[in-house]
Amino acid sequence: MFLHNRVNKKELKKRIQEETIKRITVSFYRYVIIDNPTELRDNLFKQWNALNILGRIYVAHEGINAQMSVPEEHWERFKLNLNADKRFENVPLKIAVEDDGKSFYKLAVKVRPKIVADGLDDDAFDVTNVGNHLNAKEFNAAMEDPETVIVDMRNHYETEVGRFTGALCPDADTFREELPMVIEELKDKKEKKIIMYCTGGVRCEKASAYLKHHGFKDVNQLHGGIIDYVRQIRAEGLPSKFIGKNFVFDERVGERITDDVIAQCHQCGEPCDEHVNCANDDCHLLFIQCAKCAEKMNGCCTPECMHIASLPVEEQKALRRGRIKEDSLSVYKSRLRPNLKEVLKERNTEL
Repeated sequence: MFLHNRVNKKELKKRIQEETIKRITVSFYRYVIIDNPTELRDNLFKQWNALNILGRIYVAHEGINAQMSVPEEHWERFKLNLNADKRFENVPLKIAVEDDGKSFYKLAVKVRPKIVADGLDDDAFDVTNVGNHLNAKEFNAAMEDPETVIVDMRNHYETEVGRFTGALCPDADTFREELPMVIEELKDKKEKKIIMYCTGGVRCEKASAYLKHHGFKDVNQLHGGIIDYVRQIRAEGLPSKFIGKNFVFDERVGERITDDVIAQCHQCGEPCDEHVNCANDDCHLLFIQCAKCAEKMNGCCTPECMHIASLPVEEQKALRRGRIKEDSLSVYKSRLRPNLKEVLKERNTEL
């Protein structure tokens, strides 16, 4: 048995679009010592592949970070299998609030140095000394105090479409970039009450410990992140202090939390909060584009990318190999982003 996907992306996407079964999109994480991540990775792939589970899962010595699409018919078996492993027993499962069953098209279980790319030396501070965990009601109450400092531990493209009112939103591309920015921004607020949040909670686990290591006295985090916050406020009839969309790292891209549209199309400035990737395969820049601009620009971010995407497929392939006409080469070079792959790699580990 092959312990990885062997079907091309186009075919996989076709299959998931034609699929009629009901699925549950769920995410979870746990910081726990895993002695042999590769062995666990292989076992999880075999187990979940047999249940037709799809998703993106990262395993490291420090724990697991998972975002998955589970067939409803196998949901109970999935939970039983997960709880059978003492390392993941009773791990909180965060279920998507908006789910069309098309969040993932393949199963990818990968071994990584860390379950979130944070750039930190974990031996330099106590990663277990995390902040206080707040539920939705407690988080709302903490926000009522004007002296409370609210910190969004997500990236700029996430906060652009949705955030808690009054939150500090650093202009960062990755979690690795954001941590030192937050420390610098809050350096004169170490005595203040800090409340932080992210998508599912995993980034705040490390960030809250990092802030405490740097001398912050009253550090708190939204338990379960935005995903579980929404579940709680809907179950308890609480007001939502989060406005807009919750950016998610799967095919859905975002979950609508409130009707507020707080972002604008990056090309025309009209209200819009639809994230897309540039249709130029050598760019794939993530940006916000309205339907009118998508039609006008053929799904691309710039005229240069439109030019490249319009080339015959074979010429695009030649372009990638550096064997192309000089005029096309100059356009291609103008769109090169040397660190794009690294940025996207880090983005894909965040939740």
